[in-house]
Amino acid sequence: MKTALILLLSALLSFAVAQNDDSLDALISDIFTKAPETAAGTDSRNPDGTGISTATTSPDGCECVPYYLCNNKTVITDGVGIIDIRIDDGPCDYLSVCCYPPDRVPDPITPSPPIDKPKGCGVRNPDGIGFRIKGDQDNESQFGEFPWMVAVLREEAVEGNSQSLMIYQCGASLIHPQAVLTSAHCVTGKDKKFQIRAGEWDTQTKIELYPHQDRAVKTIIIHPEYYAGALFNDVAVLILDSPLQIADNVDSVCLPEQGSVIENTRCFASGWGKDVFGQKGKYQVILKKIDLPIVPRDTCQEQLRGTRLGKHFKLHTSFICAGGEAGKDTCKGDGGSPLVCPIPNHPGKYYQAGIVAWGIGCGENQVPGVYANVAQFRKWIDEQLDAQHLDKSTYTY
Repeated sequence: MKTALILLLSALLSFAVAQNDDSLDALISDIFTKAPETAAGTDSRNPDGTGISTATTSPDGCECVPYYLCNNKTVITDGVGIIDIRIDDGPCDYLSVCCYPPDRVPDPITPSPPIDKPKGCGVRNPDGIGFRIKGDQDNESQFGEFPWMVAVLREEAVEGNSQSLMIYQCGASLIHPQAVLTSAHCVTGKDKKFQIRAGEWDTQTKIELYPHQDRAVKTIIIHPEYYAGALFNDVAVLILDSPLQIADNVDSVCLPEQGSVIENTRCFASGWGKDVFGQKGKYQVILKKIDLPIVPRDTCQEQLRGTRLGKHFKLHTSFICAGGEAGKDTCKGDGGSPLVCPIPNHPGKYYQAGIVAWGIGCGENQVPGVYANVAQFRKWIDEQLDAQHLDKSTYTY
């Protein structure tokens, strides 16, 4: 049932692009729609607050419940659930299990965090939180793997409806409970209202172990030297109207020192953007990740000159490059998303090397993607947080 829904949504998206690109936003709104919030600003699991699925109970008394509310050992094994995202049989979706009354528990069953897990910013959860998925053949991330990943949503009025829709705009990263880092080109529209969503993973379900959190954007700070024509200095800081609650699936990323040079390493980009460029591309439902090599500046410039940019193209100093491997790239809809790299001598921790800016096509061999160079803007980012009286230690390692 889950797979069928995803296939249907993908088909609708492809059809919308073929007919009219402007209609795409309306369909994407079905992916990122504004959900009911609790007083704390987090998404409620179900109207009754139990988190139990509303699926019909089977004649033998088995009911679909979230995997963390059943102790029947079909999913919970040594404290860690293993869920196959491609299961499409039985009455329950892939994040639920059929649970009999004796096995139902009132409180979530969660594994204890590893004793040696790093603390502070930039801690990636490669095995996920509370459960791990298998069958992930399309670069799906684990739930909570990148706790700094944020979606930027644009408020869109609907004619004849008093309630606005929240349309997915781009990606971003959390650097402070009340500050988000993204691309300037994502948030330059006049008279537009934005929200951010932290802790999101599968945009088609609300029964993950930890809910996402929504906050309104209070202030948009765009780099003063941003040039929209060629996306030079494509950086913006968003100040939220209230702080997020730090949780296992919501935490900040580290930032590199001013002027740091990051090279000879493989990094991760994450996002909900398209899988390929053009009309055949589909926006993602589950947060995706790709591992990419950092490409030296001279090599990147030379490879980009081999595209339609031409032999005289000069790569601006505000950019770095990553990728260039066939079939692996960030794409449309990934703008503003983070490129994170392992921090030398800090096992398990990552800092943000880049912000997705632009590219020529998606995933073409020997054509790297281009990212805003975060290390070049560290001092400017620090100044913006100082001006807002926000603590910079949240992204300092």
